[in-house]
Amino acid sequence: MTGTGKEADVVSSSVPESDTDADVDATVPRRRLSRIGRRGRIRRWRGRLRRWSRLRSVRVVLALLAVFLGWFAWSMGEALTAPGDDSVAARVAEWGRDHHLGPVVTFLETAQYKANPPKVGGKPTIALRPPGAATAPTAATLPPRLVSPAGAALPGEGTWQVLGKVRGAPAVLGAYLRPDAAHTSYVAAVVSMDPRLLRFELHPGEVDPGPAAWGVPTSIPAGSRQGLMATFNGGFKVNEAGGGFYLHGVTKGTLKPSAASLVFYQDGHVAVGAWGPDLGMTPQVVGVRQNLRLIVDHSVVPAGVDTNIESGWGLTIGGKYFVWRSGIGVTGDGRVVFVYGPALSVRTLADLLQRAGCVQAMQLDINPAWMSFMYYRAAPDPANPTPLKLLASQQRPADRYYTPTSRDFTAVFAK
Repeated sequence: MTGTGKEADVVSSSVPESDTDADVDATVPRRRLSRIGRRGRIRRWRGRLRRWSRLRSVRVVLALLAVFLGWFAWSMGEALTAPGDDSVAARVAEWGRDHHLGPVVTFLETAQYKANPPKVGGKPTIALRPPGAATAPTAATLPPRLVSPAGAALPGEGTWQVLGKVRGAPAVLGAYLRPDAAHTSYVAAVVSMDPRLLRFELHPGEVDPGPAAWGVPTSIPAGSRQGLMATFNGGFKVNEAGGGFYLHGVTKGTLKPSAASLVFYQDGHVAVGAWGPDLGMTPQVVGVRQNLRLIVDHSVVPAGVDTNIESGWGLTIGGKYFVWRSGIGVTGDGRVVFVYGPALSVRTLADLLQRAGCVQAMQLDINPAWMSFMYYRAAPDPANPTPLKLLASQQRPADRYYTPTSRDFTAVFAK
């Protein structure tokens, strides 16, 4: 007899615990059928997992996975907590490169660059005068005004400003230039330093070149800042620089013949050239920082700077990409020139160094995470000069080298 009303919703008290809905009494409501089906599927999966977990091969894989995750957590934790003021993104990228994931990091950074290339056209939004600088006096001993690669100069463009004096004489000069005729809204900074008034010191980094008996701290600690005039970044990581790092008798990597080399001497001056053909080890050498190949060689920019080879001009990206870059060179009369800024290719970096009078020049580090040039004001406390960024857009803080840093750098003091 067919039930009516509430009787149609009554569930039989003898519903079998089958794994399929087909075995359940037709009077069972659909919601109850769904719950029963889910319970059956869950039981089947649990059974399969129990069987899999008993397999020796599965246990080995799980053990290896646990070991890997433990190692990864430890390794990444060390990278994220290493000394220095590196950003999290920079630390993760460096960890990837150090653990054979360089191609992955390169792909991601190149994709990001191509998605957001530097702007073409426009005008700078900053005044073309370093903050706190004084106009350089007209004198025969000062370098000539720089000619803009972008065409007719904007007000203040290429004009030398005094960033620091030693005994009343201009020792550190700075100027701003647009880097080329296309990227006209960007500004690169050019610094010219007088070695007759200054001495240059090479400092190691906590991570690169790493711990050793360098005899020099990885920062400029309190008590050793008197007379500090400027600081600037070093080169690529030593294992990527195509050369070595030498300081006070200790070497990291290998000093390679023909590698572009920044050489530090006992009397405080520096030289730039190819190791072997131009420069070599002498008792007066206290430090050598090698990085890639020369980008100005005997006043000529080699054609090779236009070759887009990642191993030659940057592991992250090739030489034709317009990114933050830095470089250093020496002029025919011995002045030391540093250039850095955004939207620079190796060619335009070399061009700026050449325009500043360099006869020998080399690229240093690239990408915004590593760029910095600071000059220092003695007031109000000469024992702790106030650091100022030359380019306000650089990522690194002005006091970067007052605490231990991960990468090597150069400090410039008054003689």
